[in-house]
Amino acid sequence: MSPAAGPAPGSGAWLAGVCASRALAASWFVAYSAVLPLMREAWGLAARDAGLIQAAFHLGYLSSLFIVGFIADRYGAKRAWLATGVAAWVSPFIFVAFADGLSSALWLHALTGLCQGGTYTPVLALINDSVRYERRGRAMGFFIAASSAGYAAALGIAGLVLTFAGWREALAAIALMPLAAWALSLFVTRATPNQVHPRPAGESLLASLPAVLKNRKGMLSIWGYTAHNWELLGLWAWLPAFLTAAFAAGGDSAKVAAAAALSFGALTYVANIGGSIVGGTMADRWGRTRTILLWSSLSLALSFSIGWLMWLPALLLVALACLYNFSAIADSSTHSLVLAESVPPHSLGVAYAVRSVVGFGAGVVSPVVFGWALDLAGGGKSSADAFAWGVAWSTLGLGALFGPLMISKLHRMR
Repeated sequence: MSPAAGPAPGSGAWLAGVCASRALAASWFVAYSAVLPLMREAWGLAARDAGLIQAAFHLGYLSSLFIVGFIADRYGAKRAWLATGVAAWVSPFIFVAFADGLSSALWLHALTGLCQGGTYTPVLALINDSVRYERRGRAMGFFIAASSAGYAAALGIAGLVLTFAGWREALAAIALMPLAAWALSLFVTRATPNQVHPRPAGESLLASLPAVLKNRKGMLSIWGYTAHNWELLGLWAWLPAFLTAAFAAGGDSAKVAAAAALSFGALTYVANIGGSIVGGTMADRWGRTRTILLWSSLSLALSFSIGWLMWLPALLLVALACLYNFSAIADSSTHSLVLAESVPPHSLGVAYAVRSVVGFGAGVVSPVVFGWALDLAGGGKSSADAFAWGVAWSTLGLGALFGPLMISKLHRMR
């Protein structure tokens, strides 16, 4: 096939293009965080108000993941990706142009979240349709890794722009990346058919929802993913604060500790990339559920231990944090793969929709529970208290314990 016609579906070039598009599209997910200090200063936002704006994005994104699952099943994964991709790049520019305070930012950031779901689950379905079984785990791993690469790229671009311009210009620079993602997706999928899997005679699209809920293998996978998200999103939310507290306890000033925590925290994105690729490759070679059980067990051990070890030397603690991030995300792509292989193809979009609502909902709640536990254990009074941090990190482990139990049952069924 000529280059002008686009890469062959499932080929290495096709997967590289899909992953590059994902990295560019994922950039907007951290755009708000990248400029938050300057935005708070410009608008006089309280911390609570800044948190509400971010929460609005999460709620919009959660809703979009649910809606786009039905769209993908009804119209095909490729068509869903390309059509919703227009909204994914237009909405960030609307935010950049018109957000000028708490109220407008709250609603417009919710809008950007509502427009982002089509860049994720339809592409998972497209990979499942296009890549051969024996390479599918690694392909999913590269796709998940691309998200982490996009987060890192967005932070780097924002930092560069802020050296000579303001926060709005930095947001505008990041907003160009989803536009480039959509343009790339158009080229990558030129030779990719839009596949709509046939439904059983007489079965409506809405009938897929109760069918997914009654599918035992599918629901075991979804509950396993929910526990995984509880741990992973709690880890991402609190690791920078934990490292800051640990460095400050070692004698650094608050400013130096915060700067060091951000610098070392950037290494976690590298760990995420490596974990996604290694985990996906292992799923192809060693088995899907075995891979999940291995990495989820390791991340569980770290959830229950890392808080008590904040007194470790800084470099050793950072290495432990990188291993934690590596293991916590190493099974992420395999969870997506297992669900795709546990439900009928015609209801995969709805299955991803259910999983996203339940799993992402857990990921929204777990950082709140973590903070509540930290306060109750005394961490609000003394951020250097290893007991308080140990208790808080253990809340992630307690929620994630549910995951290996569900996957063990699924392993026996498979």
